[in-house]
Amino acid sequence: MTALKLENVSVRYKVGDFRNIGLKETVIRKLRGTYRVTEFWADRDVSFTLERGDMLGIIGVNGAGKSTLLKAIAGIMAPSRGTIERRGSVAALLELASGFDPDLSIRQNAYLRGAMLGYTRIFMDERYDEIIDFAGLRDFEELSFKQLSTGMQSRLAFSIACLVQPDILILDEVLSVGDGAFAAKSAAKMREILESGATTILVSHSLDQIRELCNKVLWLHQGRQIDFGGTAPVCDRYQAFLNGEITL
Repeated sequence: MTALKLENVSVRYKVGDFRNIGLKETVIRKLRGTYRVTEFWADRDVSFTLERGDMLGIIGVNGAGKSTLLKAIAGIMAPSRGTIERRGSVAALLELASGFDPDLSIRQNAYLRGAMLGYTRIFMDERYDEIIDFAGLRDFEELSFKQLSTGMQSRLAFSIACLVQPDILILDEVLSVGDGAFAAKSAAKMREILESGATTILVSHSLDQIRELCNKVLWLHQGRQIDFGGTAPVCDRYQAFLNGEITL
């Protein structure tokens, strides 16, 4: 069963002078016809299909358009062109601190993030202990979010995203944060999620991680889709590119 389908998805940013010149000067320049707007295509014509239970790894050097594509898939951004079809609930962990209130406690933030993902208080009551224990934060649950280390924040965010049982789970570089023990536990949870039939998308700079966890890989470069397919051949080609053995 198809869980996610992208057809010729492109995302365009429009960049103008406003950030540097302010509102008054912007209005004046627009009236004079001297206001400049440039377009930047973060992603162009990306197409792929994922079946239920697939785990997709997205690879590419910095600036490839990976995070922008994830935002479009998650529904945070609308594609400028193309279509995205999703089936089921989506949980996206794109930026570590997004969706958290720095002044609220861990417990309060867990419920806040759960509500943002569309889950009821009753559901979160049932899941809270599992979330907090998986994150290893039982002794810190009354601390405010801003008092946590980066690794602790990552563990909380990952635990909430993974333990609420979404149909589609999107993770952007989150498995690389935290100590070795939690990284191993995260990888085990990823395999469990796959076995449960959820569809997962992971962005990672670790090819070893992609090879271990993913059954499909998408390679992006400067916003363009270079390759999509089975893990081994795509990763081998990407490694050859990184080694300077092939050029694009």
